[in-house]
Amino acid sequence: MSVVTGDPGARPAPEDVQATFAAVLVDEWARGGVRRAVVCPGSRSAPVALALARHPDVAVDVRLDERSAGFYALGAALESGRPVALCTTSGTAAAEVHAAVVEAHHGRVPLIVCSADRPPELHHVGAPQTIDQAGLFGPAARFAVDLGVAEWEARGSWRAIASRLVAEACAGPLGPGPVHVNVALREPLLGSVVDAPQGRGDGQPWHRLRGGVEGPGDLEWATRLAGRRGVIVAGSGAGDPDTLFALADALGWPLLADVLSGCRIRRPGVVGAADAIVRSPEAAEYLRPEAVIRVGSPWASRVLAEWVASLAPSVPQVVVDPWWRWADPARVAGDVVRAEPTRWAGALVRALSATGADAGGGAVGTVPAAPTWWRRAWSAADAAAWDALGHWSGATTQVSEPALARAVVDAVPVGGVLVVSSSMPVRDVEWFVEPTASSVRTLANRGANGIDGVVSTALGAAAGGTPVVALVGDLAFLHDLSALVRSADRHGSCTVVVADNGGGGIFSFLPQAGALAPAEFERLFATPQAVDVARAAAGLGIGVDDVGDMEELHRALAAVAARDEGIRVVRVRLPDRAQNVATHDEIHAAMSQAAAAAVRADEEGTSRP
Repeated sequence: MSVVTGDPGARPAPEDVQATFAAVLVDEWARGGVRRAVVCPGSRSAPVALALARHPDVAVDVRLDERSAGFYALGAALESGRPVALCTTSGTAAAEVHAAVVEAHHGRVPLIVCSADRPPELHHVGAPQTIDQAGLFGPAARFAVDLGVAEWEARGSWRAIASRLVAEACAGPLGPGPVHVNVALREPLLGSVVDAPQGRGDGQPWHRLRGGVEGPGDLEWATRLAGRRGVIVAGSGAGDPDTLFALADALGWPLLADVLSGCRIRRPGVVGAADAIVRSPEAAEYLRPEAVIRVGSPWASRVLAEWVASLAPSVPQVVVDPWWRWADPARVAGDVVRAEPTRWAGALVRALSATGADAGGGAVGTVPAAPTWWRRAWSAADAAAWDALGHWSGATTQVSEPALARAVVDAVPVGGVLVVSSSMPVRDVEWFVEPTASSVRTLANRGANGIDGVVSTALGAAAGGTPVVALVGDLAFLHDLSALVRSADRHGSCTVVVADNGGGGIFSFLPQAGALAPAEFERLFATPQAVDVARAAAGLGIGVDDVGDMEELHRALAAVAARDEGIRVVRVRLPDRAQNVATHDEIHAAMSQAAAAAVRADEEGTSRP
């Protein structure tokens, strides 16, 4: 951090104090791991914006729309795993990022939101762009501080404040999430950095957190869980896949892997078609477990959630939750373990090994593993369900939402990222994309589960150079159309695939579709829109592929791997929503019937105790 050295005994001019304060904040953020910042243009935020732009270790992206900028920063933090700083000016500009802050809060994404504010003398007197910004984001902020106007006499606290903001964003008691620092700034807003308080000599942040959240994995847990017929349900934030695979192998259990878990890999014991399997009453009953371990966020599947919730109170259900979120919507878990999933699973594997449990169905020591037929039956049902989907996929040439989800995942280049919208896209990927040789890294705004800001999230994920393919619905795309109003900054490679069915397709799956008059349903729920998605994107200078069949779709997606720069939209014209429901019903039925046949065959050939 460059400084102008003046007379150490002189008090700097107010504008120089502000510039120095902003430079110290940014330097300490960088020491704590901030490598990217998103800046929204504005006058009042000039000292912080300039400090961010001038720091050699911070890459700055400029976004014109604060609402979009919030989700863009969230996407960058999701992709990198590092905290991202977001700088806005005062007034409604700061309020515009509230939706992204809510998503970051529920999704546990580290953001540092820095809002510029008017000084105290301009409040409550009708000054322009002046609102009460203290506590603006309420309980959605992990930590919030209103710093007022920087005072030279308080400079000894600046680095500590900045360092704590990073610590609270990354590892507070509730886990990673957004923090808010509100900074009052007086005119003149342009000054020089003078005699800045120095950081620690080793380049480390002012505050360094030690230790971590550790949970039990001892003989008690091994004794309670081993020998039972159980399942591990893994969602987003489940931890290291290899450790979970080792735990599943040691217990002899299947691992039900959501697409966001990182565990949906083609290997023994991994089950991706759990939704289809438990849609069959016969399979759901035959495969009813005697214990459940849940790690990470719940699946999007309502069917799977209801099946897990329907288990008897005597079935032990363990929720492994490092951040005390109490991730148990049905309130059926008997044990909520505050532990980091990888550490807890690893400790349990070691405890099982010490007791002599073995995945072969027998007891080597005092604690047996599940019988061999248990995981075999799950695997047989899983394979049968995917085979049924494969037969359907090979027999149809019509473009559909399930076929689109499969094609989009196949198009993600090696090392790339899939960003999938809430509503139908995340469900279609969860339902219809089988485990692969290596997991496709998948990101989604599933904290609050909204469809707002998805395109901005995708662009933010691509900002660091990782190629991104996003799958969004037409309403989600239009809701975030301002994301395509670009600055001159580089945006990496991002392909946005829009599933265009002319409205909110997910509502056609809900009871309202059959209970209401068609006109009333269309107006209030299906929300049909008459905007031409392709023309809207092209009008903003974005290249567009407008496709209506599978051949055109595969041709458009084939170019994704070769694209190393820029944004492109692939608009996919889909059948009407009634046809979409019929297609989903047909596939769900085929997959669940195949799973039922598989467990029936297993039951006939197995002597169950």
